[in-house]
Amino acid sequence: MSATIASPASAPVRDAGWSTQTGQVFRRWMVGTARQAWGPVMSLIQPIIWILLFGQVFASLGAFPAFGDAGYLAYLVPGVLMMTVLYSGAWAGTGYIDDIRSGVMDQLLTAPISRTAIITGQLLQQLVINLAQSAIVLGIGWLGGARYPGGLPGILLALAAATLLAAAFCSMSSAVALTTRNQVALIGLSQTVVLPATFLSTTMMPADLLPDWIAAVAAWNPLTWAVEAGRAGLDGTAFDGSGDGLLVAGRMLLLALLAAASFVWAVSSLRSYQRSA
Repeated sequence: MSATIASPASAPVRDAGWSTQTGQVFRRWMVGTARQAWGPVMSLIQPIIWILLFGQVFASLGAFPAFGDAGYLAYLVPGVLMMTVLYSGAWAGTGYIDDIRSGVMDQLLTAPISRTAIITGQLLQQLVINLAQSAIVLGIGWLGGARYPGGLPGILLALAAATLLAAAFCSMSSAVALTTRNQVALIGLSQTVVLPATFLSTTMMPADLLPDWIAAVAAWNPLTWAVEAGRAGLDGTAFDGSGDGLLVAGRMLLLALLAAASFVWAVSSLRSYQRSA
């Protein structure tokens, strides 16, 4: 999502510290979001359909022991939560492509502003949007009949997992956008990654009910890591001493490492863009 503002080069950033620069970039993108709020709102239609429609259509699946006593809807909500984050994150780079086309990116790169601040400010804006969407998805799930035995700690854990997943895929999308500089290429690559990642995971079905080869792939899928961490938090098994706590810690560590590596890739892609501009 592009934000229309005055020339970034005219901003008083010459003597500002990194945190101030990051805050100015963050504010710029948040202003753009406020002006085009329909985008984040429209992206909530899909999770509403998944939860309220698919949750009812496949409610009978809850009779399988693999779904536990809470039913299929409670199993589905964490998956829909992470799917929403994944889909939103895949589009994060479109704002950079708009900036490249409009010349705003060149103005940013000629301003005395840290390259990591440019990436971090936009990433923080994406994470704020994703956090708000994630909270709404959990609210929709609760209204649909899902319950969260994990309570507030479980909800916070699910939101933390969603945020790490968002950080990873938003950074990846930004890196691809800055590398390809092409909207069509970004859309094509996003669809190539998003759809297989969704179905080669445990978002809708537990690993026990998946074909062996899909279950093997799902174990290495970041979407599965986030879903399993969020699901263990919401159903409370992350805190009951059953051993899921260690699994969750491992999944969160993997997500954090992926987010860090993706961020480094995005910063490197921005610097490569600057050298070639």
